[in-house]
Parts: sequence; structure tokens; C-alpha cells
Amino acid sequence: MTSSGMNMMSRIVFYEDRNFQGRSYECMSDCPDMSSYLSRCHSCRVERGCFMVYDRTNYMGNQYFMRRGEYADYMSMFGMSDCIRSCRMIPMYRGSYRMRIYERENFGGHMYELMDDCDNIMDRYRMNNCMSCNVMDGHWLMYEQPHYRGRMMYMRPGEYRSFTNMGWSGHFMSMRRITDSFY
Repeated sequence: MTSSGMNMMSRIVFYEDRNFQGRSYECMSDCPDMSSYLSRCHSCRVERGCFMVYDRTNYMGNQYFMRRGEYADYMSMFGMSDCIRSCRMIPMYRGSYRMRIYERENFGGHMYELMDDCDNIMDRYRMNNCMSCNVMDGHWLMYEQPHYRGRMMYMRPGEYRSFTNMGWSGHFMSMRRITDSFY
């Protein structure tokens, strides 16, 4: 099956109440504003694929990675608010992975190229800050703390000149590829 065929099968269902109760909203692609469908969201079921969910409209605010599974009360699991306002489907990708990280904004300072996961940029590169990046291939999750902990941000192919201008107040210390093992 082609990767686009796999993406067409992605599906997440959001529920207003815990344990998959109350009104529901099914999503099979990106949705920049879910507020007209649900007033709150306390549980969800990812039937196929992977998604990022956001607590603000237009893919802004805190982000949470959701892979196939049931989240009967994900508010308490992740410390999330009850207002999931947008979601983005993460397309399945089976090619090579490549990303350049920079210690300063606008691709300044030292640059390192990653082709695999990095659980701690300080240990691997002696780099104590990552303020911009260029994702050439693949889809990545970047975390504010080493060992894939703390707040995260989804990065798809593109140039990210300033994480601060994107609304990110911290810095990234670990990065992980979103591979087909997540699906």
C-alpha cells in the first residue's frame, strides 16, 4: 500500500467525556478548529495513524502526540486541559530522515546534522541550546528535555528559523523520528 493510501486510513475520534462517552467528533485529516464540534474533550481513540493535538486553534499552543490506542482519560495522563482545539494528521513516512539543528536562531552558531534519534544534544554534541532547525527529510518530534521528556513540538519538512517566533518559550534538548514503529 502506498504511503498516501495509509494516510487516507488515519482516524481519531474525540469524546466530550471520559471513557469515550458524550458527544463525539471523528477526524481523518487536519482540523484547524474543532471548537464548533465539541465544547470540551476528555477522551479519544486513535483507530489508525498518528496525530498531534493542540490546545489552541490553528495548530498552536501545547502539543501532544497521539498514536494508535485508547485514551480513556488522557487529561490526567498528560496533564492536558480539556480544550483540544485542533489536530493534525501525521503522514506515514518510509524514507530517510535528515535534520540540521542550530544553536542560534536563523541557522546561526554551530550546526549538527541528525539522521537518527538523539536523546540528549548536550551529551552527543556538547550543544546546550537548539534555537532553529531545517528538516530536510522525515517527520520529527522535538522535546524540551533530554530523553524525550517535557513539552514537545512536531516538525515536518521545512525551515524553522526561530522557535521563539513560533511561540516556543524554551529550547529543545532531544529529538526523535516519527517512524512506522509508531503506527
